[in-house]
Amino acid sequence: MLEGKNIVIGVSGSIAAYKTILLVRLLVKQGANVKVVMTPAARDFVSPLVLATLSKNPVLIDLSEDNSWANHVALGRWGDLMIMAPLSCNTMAKMAHGLCDNLLMAVYLSATCPVLVAPAMDEDMWKHPSTKANLAQLKAYGNHIISVESGELASGLIGEGRMAEPETILQRVIDFVGAENSKADFHKKKIMITAGPTYEKIDPVRFIGNHSSGKMGVAIAEEFASRGADVTLIMGPSDQIIPPSVQTVIHVQTAAEMYEAAMAHFSQSDIAVMSAAVADYTPVTPSSEKIKKDGAALTIELTKTKDILASLGAVKTSRQILVGFALETTNEREYALGKLHKKNADMIVLNSLNNQGAGFGGDTNQVTLFLKDGTEKEFALKSKKQVAADIVDSIKHIMND
Repeated sequence: MLEGKNIVIGVSGSIAAYKTILLVRLLVKQGANVKVVMTPAARDFVSPLVLATLSKNPVLIDLSEDNSWANHVALGRWGDLMIMAPLSCNTMAKMAHGLCDNLLMAVYLSATCPVLVAPAMDEDMWKHPSTKANLAQLKAYGNHIISVESGELASGLIGEGRMAEPETILQRVIDFVGAENSKADFHKKKIMITAGPTYEKIDPVRFIGNHSSGKMGVAIAEEFASRGADVTLIMGPSDQIIPPSVQTVIHVQTAAEMYEAAMAHFSQSDIAVMSAAVADYTPVTPSSEKIKKDGAALTIELTKTKDILASLGAVKTSRQILVGFALETTNEREYALGKLHKKNADMIVLNSLNNQGAGFGGDTNQVTLFLKDGTEKEFALKSKKQVAADIVDSIKHIMND
């Protein structure tokens, strides 16, 4: 994961600097190219010779030495990632306010790469309002915070403020780099997703609907957006919060409105995922007034709604990927395979109401994916966020074939 990555380690004056020795070793073992920059105060806590030996690069401390100048701009541009570990209270304040009185701060202010910071200080310093304000400012600048841990501190007290362990920092770096790499998966790809139920009007106060919450569709939209896609979400009536990463949201109520929106946007889409639970029938003649409870029975004439998945499949081009959903209670596999072929889809996502924890409204789902090439993938019960990642991974596989 970190093979060939250029990582700048910034070390400031903190007793936790001894942990940086192991962090450098772990990063190098992962294949990263590591260069260390220290503040002058950091030399009191860790040997530059040790860090230079482990990183296989000279450790830089001063802006100039022996009539030579440390090119902080070049170093700031060299890094794919910068890690401030440990980040002392003093250096945090300098970062928050743009002070530049040493080489480390000059490199930080010149860095064009993401910056991760691992604070380290005593509990009272950590909880001071000024520290909290400085930390908030670092977040506002786009820095990524690796949370402190609780335990024995240099003062002898027990509390918050310990720098995260090197293994924890390494895993955070791996996760971060993986997330950054995944943003290229669907870069500039246009994705259309339908989500939620539709409400078919009976009269001004009643409708035909279902229990779909839209959670699954929103999770898929968020997953695509996190991987660099330009997402258009066509959303039926739902109270789900749409993440800001989803660029375009079109709100609809009825199956007819969802059909029109999907048909209008499909031609510009590279991938379409039809996760909405669209009503199969709608009243022929909705009443303009509330229907009174006059008789013992009420008959409502229904007519079929337009089949959105089949309509898109009929006009799909070879460059487009079309994914449908199937929620069944009986003969699940047969129905899903039939839907896959009859509607010219590239993949069908099947979930069954017979599986506990799957279906409408919950936070988990259990799905089986049926691909056009004959592949079947059955997954265990997972959170809808994890299911969304599985679905998007499979779509990536189709796209790359």
